[in-house]
Amino acid sequence: MEQRLSTRVRNIKPSATMSVDAKTKSLLASGQPVINMSVGEPDFDTPTAAAFAGIRAITNGNTRYTPAAGTVALRKAIVSKLMTENGLTYSPDQIIISNGAKHTLYNIFTTICDEGDEVILPAPYWVSYPEQIELAGANPVIVYCDESTGFKMTAAQLEAAITPKTKAVLLNTPSNPTGAVYHEDELLALAGVLRHHDVYVVLDEIYERLVYDVKQTSLAAIAPELQDRAIVVNGFSKAFAMTGWRLGYAAAPLDVAKAMASFQSHSTGSPSSISQAAGLTALANFNPEVVQTFQHRRDILVEGLNSLTGVRCLVPEGAFYAFPDISGVIGKRYEDKTIQSATDYCELLLEKSLVASVPGDAFGSPNHVRFSYAVADDQVADAVSRMREFHQKLV
Repeated sequence: MEQRLSTRVRNIKPSATMSVDAKTKSLLASGQPVINMSVGEPDFDTPTAAAFAGIRAITNGNTRYTPAAGTVALRKAIVSKLMTENGLTYSPDQIIISNGAKHTLYNIFTTICDEGDEVILPAPYWVSYPEQIELAGANPVIVYCDESTGFKMTAAQLEAAITPKTKAVLLNTPSNPTGAVYHEDELLALAGVLRHHDVYVVLDEIYERLVYDVKQTSLAAIAPELQDRAIVVNGFSKAFAMTGWRLGYAAAPLDVAKAMASFQSHSTGSPSSISQAAGLTALANFNPEVVQTFQHRRDILVEGLNSLTGVRCLVPEGAFYAFPDISGVIGKRYEDKTIQSATDYCELLLEKSLVASVPGDAFGSPNHVRFSYAVADDQVADAVSRMREFHQKLV
């Protein structure tokens, strides 16, 4: 058999963040004091109340299948959360619980996209977006955004990108990898374009609670006329440090929600009953102190990055990533090695300074590097010190 694997699978690019994280953990396992700033995983523990709710679910025998869309109790709690915190009105049958927000997004693209459809995707983007869009048979239409707009797509850029083939527009705010947050006036400008085009709006708001000095606003809330086309994505991984629990959700128009539930019932089936029990309790146990902690780490890291020769970094307003431009070090040498790309920079930084980061190529921005500050305060400070020593050796 000449080709044993499908074209669909052969064309998938490995996740750069997962690859770097695997290499980093291998070094850590060998005893190397690596500072892992490559992966988007909070260093906090799951809220104790949520963890014990998961334990009780096990000991009480709550270990069986739930409805494909998730338990009614959790869907009702999410409806309440969306109303009180986001100003969004949904019914429980418009909520779909899935195995993480990544799974939720895959369900969405598979549900709404046909072969040849286009999905507008602002860059820099999260690594899995284009792969998921292509797996659904659609084509990602990349809109490049730079520091001049704070890494955010403008209304003019959106208007220029829409074609008769456009099925959806994806907005991630706060953003992975840039930490950019769309402000209300920027969202209203985008809404002004979208109300003239019959396209879906996929709103990935997984980092919504992690914002600094600004207000997080949902496009669906400030442009209610678009809610029948908006699909809001969220989950428990980032704000509640529940990455391993694999629990995410979407709030969608009823026809889309029903179709997603049907698709999920034939793919993964229902999400974990244990995780859903933990998530139900987590919703009432968010600790706002994590925001202050992340902001403190952000300030240490960004100040440190901007002190390095050849590096400039905007101050991120949300999430827990810094995304500096390192084009000023391209062409410089470290000992006998010349840095010719962000990938070279990241590989050398890991090899020589034991600081793990992710090259911007993976996010559609080859002159940048992503650093996660979801690590302990002292590690952030140590990483800055190591990077400073690294840059002092560049010629």
